[in-house]
Parts: sequence; C-alpha cells; structure tokens
Amino acid sequence: MLDQRIALDVMGGDLAPDATLAGALALCTQDGPRRMDPRRVLLVGDERVIRSRLDALGGASQLGGDGFAIQHASEVVGMSESPAAALRAKPDSSISVCVGAVKRQLAAAVVSMGNTGAVVGACTLGLGTLEGVRRPAIAVTLSLTGRPVTLLDMGANAAAKAQDLVQFAEMGAVYARGALGVEAPRVGLLNIGSEPTKGTDLLKEAHQLLAAQAERLHFVGNVEGNDIFHSAADVVVTDGFTGNVVLKLLEGFSGFMLHLLLKELKAHNVEWTQDALGKVRRQIDYAEYGGALLLGVNGIVVKGHGRSDANAVANALHVAARALDANVNQHIVSGLRAS
Repeated sequence: MLDQRIALDVMGGDLAPDATLAGALALCTQDGPRRMDPRRVLLVGDERVIRSRLDALGGASQLGGDGFAIQHASEVVGMSESPAAALRAKPDSSISVCVGAVKRQLAAAVVSMGNTGAVVGACTLGLGTLEGVRRPAIAVTLSLTGRPVTLLDMGANAAAKAQDLVQFAEMGAVYARGALGVEAPRVGLLNIGSEPTKGTDLLKEAHQLLAAQAERLHFVGNVEGNDIFHSAADVVVTDGFTGNVVLKLLEGFSGFMLHLLLKELKAHNVEWTQDALGKVRRQIDYAEYGGALLLGVNGIVVKGHGRSDANAVANALHVAARALDANVNQHIVSGLRAS
C-alpha cells in the first residue's frame, strides 16, 4: 500500500483545509470504480486541525474503522509568499513534509493545491528529476472534444530550449499512451502558424528537432491555438511562459462562457436544470480536471488549482492514482533511454 500511497497537502490552497478534506472524503466514500481506499491517502498538515475538521465533516462515521493516516506538519506556505524564501524559512511546511514522505518511501505521490512555485520548487529539489530528464514540465490534460489532449509545459519553465520541448513531447506522449490509453499519440508544436518557418527561433529549432523524429514521436507539425479545440494533436508542447498564459486564458474564458450561457438562458426564460448543463461543465470546468502533473520528477506530483473545491481535490487525487497505476515514471525513463 505504501508504494501506491498519495501524500495530500491538506493545508495548501485557498479553500484549505475543509475543501481538501471534503474532497478526500468524497473520493473514499463514493460508490463505483473511482472509489479510493482511504488507507491509500496520507493527510499532511496540522494534526490537531485535521482531526478537528474531519470530525466536523463526519469523517469517522463515513469511513468507519478504515481511516486516513496523518502526518503532522506545523507550518504552511501561503499562496502569496515567495516560494524560495518560504521553503527556506519553513522546513516543516505541509508541502515539504509531503515531499519528505515520498523521499522516505511513506508515499509515492504528492497532491497539493498550494503555492505553485513552492510545490514545483520543493518537489524538483527534494525529489530530483528522473534519469535523463533535463527539466520537469507541468502537464494539463483537457477533454474539450471528448478526446483527451495533454498540454505541456504549463508553467514550470518560463524559458526553455528546443531540446526541452522535444523532451516535453516525449514525456507527454508516454503519459498519453500509458495513463490515457491513446495508442499512438500525435504530437504538435504550439505556434502562430502551421508553416515550419513560422515563430521564434526557439520554435523553428524545436520544429526541426521534432521533425527529425517525426515517425517515432508521431509529430504532426505546428498547431495553432484554435487547433486545441479540434483534436489536431493529442500532445501539444510549448514553453512554460506561453503555456501558462494559454492555461489561464482557457480557465478564465471557460468560466466566463458558462456564466454568460446561464445568464442568457435565464434572460430568455429558458427552462433548464443543472443536470442539463452537466456535460458542458465537465468539459470546461477546471475542477473537473483535478490538477496538473509535474512530469519528470522522481515521484508522481499533481498540482491542483489554488481555488480547488472538494470536487477538484477528489479529481486531483484520481489523477495521481491513475499516473501511479500506469507506472508513468518508469515508462518515461524507458522511453528516454530508447530515444
């Protein structure tokens, strides 16, 4: 069980600890194939707070005798704190203790809704990178068309080199194949046009490197922003600066469109129910995707949105479990060795 356990940063995130604990409870008490054994979750944070809030949420009555394990952490990295300074000043922060649990093999994965810089920094420095990995990358998987598309890097590396983008493509393809069941993932390079000569020097060089391995990586060439919505590729690679802008735009626009749709339905007295819009919400709401994988570190790491509610936390735990069960890291190492 320990080699498949997930360390959950209970104190990280805008709605912590209640949303974090409620999400873990929801996943471990629901019916169906996604239900998780509570013994697979290690709650990390202030133990007194965790036990108090679990009692308030009815944790004991819902879980019975099979409760969560708890690892005490006396400090928390705030969402607005400087990541580097906070990690140095707070060695017993919940995110650092999560990383320590993986290093001591008390867990195999970390899930946190906390400060992104602190999560990436703590996990990269504390766990190290996998054999052959130059830089880790944040990977987000969306299902806008019913077919998953994995985008990376979504913010771990503001400045990247062409060789990094090639490696992002390799890691993304391994994840899409192993965890998402995409048999031969098509790789696209995010650019401002489809022609190989378009874009910055970085993108031109990356295109050349990817094209040289087109058959092995199933490289389909440049893809534009609108192509993300049309299943033009299964894996889309970019630098972390561009990727983070794309991610924030997608999050903000999806929420705006959903709000606008509901407003117009109400204004025109259209009869509707929450269930009627359930499928649309599941496709565009960030909470339904759970979190982003930090691919390339020596352990499974899922970074959830800072505003994650209980549903988003439950989905983030599911993302971590799926990556663990698919042995994603082992496949990344094997794939890089073969490249």
